[in-house]
Amino acid sequence: MDEVVLCAGLQVDRLAELAGDAHAPRIVPFRGEYFALVPEKRSLVNGLVYPVPDPRYPFLGVHLTPRFDGEVLVGPNAVLALAREGYRRRDVSVRELAEIVRYAGFRRFARQHWRTGVAEMRGSLSKRAFTAAAQRYVPELTVADMVPAAAGIRAQALETDGSLVDDFRISRTGAVVAVRNAPSPAATSSLAIAEHIVDTLLGRVADS
Repeated sequence: MDEVVLCAGLQVDRLAELAGDAHAPRIVPFRGEYFALVPEKRSLVNGLVYPVPDPRYPFLGVHLTPRFDGEVLVGPNAVLALAREGYRRRDVSVRELAEIVRYAGFRRFARQHWRTGVAEMRGSLSKRAFTAAAQRYVPELTVADMVPAAAGIRAQALETDGSLVDDFRISRTGAVVAVRNAPSPAATSSLAIAEHIVDTLLGRVADS
């Protein structure tokens, strides 16, 4: 019998539900905005600079990341995207935004964490505030040292009670295995997790 593995990121909850899986957790898109250091200031960062993670918000915290091409990224923040593919501020889908707001899990999340949301929006709207977050780790940085870079979208899974799904969520419905939450690029490239998915396909482990 043919088997299907859904690793569809921002669309995986929709596809899983079409396959007969549960409605929740739902994917809520959060845009992570970045700046890049101007070339003459890249030497200030010689390795990965990360904040100590807050267990309540494991994906928050501006950090500095040197890339293989010499570029140094600063970010990201985390603001609600106004569309599942809302990589730019002007990318707005009224239908998808309404879908997010109708989800009880998101409304509970927003009530619990609105102060953090306001702080993240401040960093999104103010380059000076974004720079101040980076200056906690590299005080020599100035507003002029940072230029806009491409943004990404985090496909964050939310439970109906408003809690973040902060680990992989893998479920099986018939011949379909859905990966509902993939919390980091490092995890999505993990061969151990790939082996776990194969074991799920072969019926050697229960849903996780």
